[in-house]
Amino acid sequence: MLRILTSGESHGPALCAIIDGLPAGMPVDLNGINHLLALRQRGHGRGKRQQIEHDAAEPISGVRLGQSLPGPITLLVRNRDYAAWQGRMQPEPAAERPTPITSPRPGHADFAGVLKHDLSDIRDILERSSARNTASLVAAGALCLQLISAIGIRVHSYVRAIGPVEADPPDASELARLAAAIEESPVRCPDTERSRAMVVAIDRATEEGDTLGGIFDVVAIGCPPGLGSCTQWDRRLDSRLAAAIMGIQAVKGVEIGAGFRGAGRPGSEVHDEFEISDEHGFLRTGNNAGGIEGGMTNGEPILVSGAMKPIPTLRKRLASVNLFSREVVPAHYERSDVCAVPAASVVGMAMVGIVLADAAIERFGADSYGAFLRSAAAWREALAERGYTGARWSPA
Repeated sequence: MLRILTSGESHGPALCAIIDGLPAGMPVDLNGINHLLALRQRGHGRGKRQQIEHDAAEPISGVRLGQSLPGPITLLVRNRDYAAWQGRMQPEPAAERPTPITSPRPGHADFAGVLKHDLSDIRDILERSSARNTASLVAAGALCLQLISAIGIRVHSYVRAIGPVEADPPDASELARLAAAIEESPVRCPDTERSRAMVVAIDRATEEGDTLGGIFDVVAIGCPPGLGSCTQWDRRLDSRLAAAIMGIQAVKGVEIGAGFRGAGRPGSEVHDEFEISDEHGFLRTGNNAGGIEGGMTNGEPILVSGAMKPIPTLRKRLASVNLFSREVVPAHYERSDVCAVPAASVVGMAMVGIVLADAAIERFGADSYGAFLRSAAAWREALAERGYTGARWSPA
């Protein structure tokens, strides 16, 4: 079983991810991890914090000579901004506590958090609930993506909508070709015209002191049938993917395949009919199921979408209430992004990687990297003998 634990505060010394359960002997590509961390920091609408941080993962356990050891891998991502916050975030007792934050932001963890933990300073909540903490998840997810890529699974992500601007999703078969264009886009949108319109919408929100949300898509290509389970609710792959995407800060909706769009159509227009091909074996006429049926992969691309609400830290402050005086006051504000949907699409890619790595380990084992690869190859051979090759969706 793959287990991941993260720790750290937004303005603390560092963020940390512990990844337990990866196969021993797996090659660890630090450059690949750091590339994904850099992608998370990009995107039009990000705040000044991204000009300070240069995220890089430091392995402090579980890696030797470029390969994973049997024990947990620990990755550290240092916060450069801690130097400016040390007095407010130091672990040692202080002669005088910093001025507490007492006006919660609507839409943030502030209000519920201070009540739940019986605290008087909102900073004690916002430091951990901050989306800055997704850097440790991206570091962990990058490792998981490296594992599943070795068995032919590639994961892509892009932004489909920001605010009122929405682009048509590209065909899954085009994503490998569009990967460079997605990375070059300031909003990770492969549609050049819609990308420019999204930038304009973000600039308008910036001028108005507002924020924007949007929708990102994650597509996994090359998954063999049979990952996940139909026997228990918590082992269903769609259940696990939905939980992972919903676990990203500010995500308020998850869709797999046609999702909500399919709910309003008759079954004859939604369910993906079978066809047979001499070259590819079993195929489908469509992919409204999003690559998952009955909680298991069916060989088609996995399609997962996340709906991200606008960031709740607004320069145009919303109304709040002082937790102690009970006076109506403006909500707390500190440096923040205007739009983080492009970053969320990268986090979504990492989260899907984590879930698929867990499902692959569950299916193929994790004692050694070599045994993992042999087991996955044997499963693909067994599928081919039964008439399924999956060649149409083999990643480029």
